[in-house]
Amino acid sequence: MSIYKKVLVAIDLTEEAPQVLNKAVEVGKAHGAELMLVHVVEPVGYAYGGDIPMDLTELQDQLDKAAKEQLAGYGEKYGVAKENQVVTVGRPESEIHRLSEEQGVDLVIVGSHGRKGFQLLLGSTANGVLHGTVCDVLAVRIQ
Repeated sequence: MSIYKKVLVAIDLTEEAPQVLNKAVEVGKAHGAELMLVHVVEPVGYAYGGDIPMDLTELQDQLDKAAKEQLAGYGEKYGVAKENQVVTVGRPESEIHRLSEEQGVDLVIVGSHGRKGFQLLLGSTANGVLHGTVCDVLAVRIQ
C-alpha cells in the first residue's frame, strides 16, 4: 500500500509546466495515486494595488476562462479527469494550502526555479507552499 493516494499538482501554465507534470505522472504511477491539477489565478486587483477605480471583473473572467482552457488541455494530455482540474483565484500559497486540506491530499508537487540570494529573500511560491502545508511537498527543479 502506498503512502500517497492523492497528489495535488500545482502548475503555473507556463512552458515549464510539463516538467512538473511529467514528474507528477511518474510519482502518480509509482504510487497508484490520483492526480489533481491546480492553477491559481492571482486577482487582477493585486497587480494594480486596488488603486484604479475601474471594474476588473471582465478581465478576471477572461483570465479564469483562459486558465481553465489551458488546464483542460494539460488534463487531457496527462490523463487527469475533469473533476480533478481546479482553477481558483487568490494567493497561490494560500489556495494550495486550502485545497490540500479540503481534498485530503497526501503530497503537493510544485515547480521550483531554485532561486538564490536576493531573489530567494523575495520569496517563491514553492517556498510559500512548503511552509504551511500539512502534507509532504515535492519541489521539482525547473531546468
